[in-house]
Amino acid sequence: MSQTYNKLVTGLFCAFIGGICVASLVLPKKKFSELENRYLAQAPALSLETVTDGTFMEKAEDYTADHIVGRDFWVSLKARCERLSGKQENNGVYLASQDTLIPKVDTPAQEKLDKDMASLDTLVSNVDVPVYFGLIPSSAAIWADRLPAGAPTADERSIIDRLYFQTGANTVDMAGALAAHSGEDIYYRTDHHWTSLGAFYGANAILDALGMEPLDLADYEKTTVSDRFNGTTFSTSGVRWVRPDAIDTYVPDDGSVKVTTYFNGTAEEGSLYVPENLEKKDKYSFFLGGNQPLCVLKTKHTDAPKLMVIRDSYSDSLAPFLTERFSEVHLFDLRYNLNSVQQYVQDNDIDQVLVLYSFSNFASDKNLGLLTR
Repeated sequence: MSQTYNKLVTGLFCAFIGGICVASLVLPKKKFSELENRYLAQAPALSLETVTDGTFMEKAEDYTADHIVGRDFWVSLKARCERLSGKQENNGVYLASQDTLIPKVDTPAQEKLDKDMASLDTLVSNVDVPVYFGLIPSSAAIWADRLPAGAPTADERSIIDRLYFQTGANTVDMAGALAAHSGEDIYYRTDHHWTSLGAFYGANAILDALGMEPLDLADYEKTTVSDRFNGTTFSTSGVRWVRPDAIDTYVPDDGSVKVTTYFNGTAEEGSLYVPENLEKKDKYSFFLGGNQPLCVLKTKHTDAPKLMVIRDSYSDSLAPFLTERFSEVHLFDLRYNLNSVQQYVQDNDIDQVLVLYSFSNFASDKNLGLLTR
């Protein structure tokens, strides 16, 4: 190659890199990425301490990566290159069959599990009502046949069985209930949550454990409220070519359920579904409006028992089904609610307590020690 050609290529490359750098510096910075559904790194504070301990450069690197011009394009391009190279995983997400994105589930530390199970058993001892415990396996466990061959993931079924064996709480066979319907759309393909159909089967598993009459799917009419849902797994994976999910409802919001949400002790009127959230990236917040410390649902079944659910976000889409069998459903989220569980049970005349978590959230949640309060 001629020297002129080399200089031209080098000049174009430098101009390209320089243009990227200048554009990244001068263009307005976003605080939140709708596509990735997360807050972006902010500019680090410059001080002698942050420079000497290395945190300034670490945060500066994160800030630069989050705010490079065309970031969404580069993230998508990386995922496509990984796919073309034959790699079946990107950013901790498996590119599975049937247009399914499945988060990898790591085996949790046994020490943490033992500590959390001890907290659960303390709750069993502290309250005078039956306590039930359910773990919802991830799509990696129930849709294992969709995973790439040999894809490593935690043996959730075995771990759940072991935890159920060691607890003094009554257990709910979520894994068995979902596995029996593994050929159906019980999880979203682009999100880690179960679908409304999966929540229906989960609700019946709960009712079965409590000795209550199951729900009949034939009694409900499925309504599709959105066919443009790209969930958190979609955001994490960088994959942008799979078809979006649909969000369905079965239980109608006919006004017979009074929903009250509590933030910082302030009560606000809520609803089973929040249609305006279907216009957001986080469309799963359509159910109950998203994360909240406490949500109380009062139904027309005034002679039915009161249920308290200590839960994660999977219960958002489960809650409408629970309103069919209980007079009140109290959804208590330990991530945002530091009140005493024992005192809450007493003050609200709770009849049964259900500790219900997805496997991944139970393995990572740092607040389960609050069960002892």
